[in-house]
Amino acid sequence: MVHIRRLRKDDISKLVDKILETTQGADPSSITISNQPRGNETPVSRLKGRTLQSLGLKHGDMVFVGYKSGPLSAPPGAETADSSQPVSSAPHSATNVWDRVQEHPVDLYWRQRDGKIPRNRDSRFCKHGPNGMCDYCMPVEPYDAAYQAEHSIKHLSFHAYLRKMYPKTSSSAAQALPPLTPTSYKVKVPCPSGGHPSWPAGICTACQPSPITLQSQPFRMVDHLEIASQDIVERFLQAWRATGLQRFGWLIGHYEPYEKVPMGIKAVVEAIHEPPQEGELDGLTLGLPWDDEPRVRELAQSAAVPLTIVGYIFTDLEPTAEDRTKNVYKRHSQSFFVSSLEAIFAATVQNAYPTPSKSSTTGYFGSRMVTAVLSASEDGQVDISAYQVSEQACAMVEADMIEASVEPGIVRVKEEDRSHESARYVPDVFYRYKNEYGIDVKKSAKPCFPVEYLLVNVTHGFPQNPTPLFRSTNFAIENRPGLEDQHLENLLGSLNQLSVSAQGNRKLSNRVELAKWLSDWHLVVFLDSTQLLSKSDIKNLIRMVTSPGLTEDPKSLDALVKTEGWQTLMTFAHESAASQPSTSHKDHDIPQEIFDQIAAEEAASREVGTKSRARICPHCTFENDHSGSDCEVCGLPLG
Repeated sequence: MVHIRRLRKDDISKLVDKILETTQGADPSSITISNQPRGNETPVSRLKGRTLQSLGLKHGDMVFVGYKSGPLSAPPGAETADSSQPVSSAPHSATNVWDRVQEHPVDLYWRQRDGKIPRNRDSRFCKHGPNGMCDYCMPVEPYDAAYQAEHSIKHLSFHAYLRKMYPKTSSSAAQALPPLTPTSYKVKVPCPSGGHPSWPAGICTACQPSPITLQSQPFRMVDHLEIASQDIVERFLQAWRATGLQRFGWLIGHYEPYEKVPMGIKAVVEAIHEPPQEGELDGLTLGLPWDDEPRVRELAQSAAVPLTIVGYIFTDLEPTAEDRTKNVYKRHSQSFFVSSLEAIFAATVQNAYPTPSKSSTTGYFGSRMVTAVLSASEDGQVDISAYQVSEQACAMVEADMIEASVEPGIVRVKEEDRSHESARYVPDVFYRYKNEYGIDVKKSAKPCFPVEYLLVNVTHGFPQNPTPLFRSTNFAIENRPGLEDQHLENLLGSLNQLSVSAQGNRKLSNRVELAKWLSDWHLVVFLDSTQLLSKSDIKNLIRMVTSPGLTEDPKSLDALVKTEGWQTLMTFAHESAASQPSTSHKDHDIPQEIFDQIAAEEAASREVGTKSRARICPHCTFENDHSGSDCEVCGLPLG
């Protein structure tokens, strides 16, 4: 350890100069500093132009330095001179990865607030007046443990966890060194020490991951899952009710602040999009990635409230043999809540959709993808459960350390593999539990451990006063072949029924009904796939049909109706209806008496045909309508 005296107003280059003086053969471009012995390393090249005060460094602070040896290191003076020059081509904020990240609006909302929990005046302990404040009534931090225990909040919200992690220093210092580093259990390639060949040829304590102790994650990225309307779930369940096969769907929605949890975030589901899949009685087959994802995401972003994929939902339902109206209760504390295969799939999805964050050294941390399961409750009714998997689970899946087992509630740890094609390093893995005597026991997780150590619970519910963005769920749902087929003829026919022609212009017969009919996620997605409307017109369509005042304002569709694309679509609708004969057209052209006469003649011809097939017995004159050779009455030959 080296003691360095520097003024707080000194430039970071002065500190780099002193570091180079105390090292031998250090490569100036490889120098990193951190406030921790391991992790959170930041290259000094990203901090050019910063002062020690702006970094939050003060007298007595300990800084951990890392560097690589260079064979031909530049002289200290040259590096100092270069680092002291102001960077004019780009501001300092553009040099850091986390400064270039664009966060979600819900993150910006909570960053602008302190999140403190207000408390009322305590009549027992507060001795001051109504305008005063003391320790018993002053606001508490959003991560206050007593508040969490009192309100049965198991996990801190993400931003409350950030408040707890940030040091109590100036805001500039907090922004300089982000407190979060994504969890990684991969071997560092190449090794930071540079003293041996890279894995799998060699490994040391500098490049190998540390032993893992599985524990409950103290925070969660999403605190609540809200489904905008019960009709969304009912339409999703119709496929299972009709076929008995399990179904999967992506949750289309948006994120909002959740006030019931300090600095909480909720995912609001507005629609369920079903990708191509093959359902089975006890599972399903799904292809990832799915081809329509870029188109669906682009379309969802164009809504009045920008939408995205917030998670996924699947069914796990099996009717009981005694009563087909009830389902088998299979997910509970004595079996499992999420199977090991489902947990690994959830980790794979969360790894594919990370959350941008300025509080992470990589610019990304965690994921807000929620897993929702439709399964049976204890009374046999259909119920929803929502989960996420922990950062440890995501890191273990990314490092290819775990796999599913035959027992759904058990996760299996893979064996170490040193082959060059599929090299895998598996560190020691432990988990803790309390035995029958209440003693905390630490046990090795090899070869397997319970899947509950990887789960994070998420609450769920429906709003008391539903106001969904999409007012209808009646249109045929995509990728349900044989059950609900989406046909362009049906769409144009329905559109024609909601419109009339007058003086050469297409006008709407019922604006409100048309608006509700158009406000359907599945209809808009299908209409986009037909390419009858241009990209700009389809974006205007989804923005209008998801506007808050769609059904209240009769003129809300005026801008859409006047577009050239809509006029072309209406032309197709009317021409398609004119080319298909309908009963109403026949009623107008042919009198009803003609249809009655034709029907009577057809009935008479059928009666005559029946009589012509009968054979009369020459002996007793009985009419025989069978194909036999003898009469049914007298038994004599028919001739």
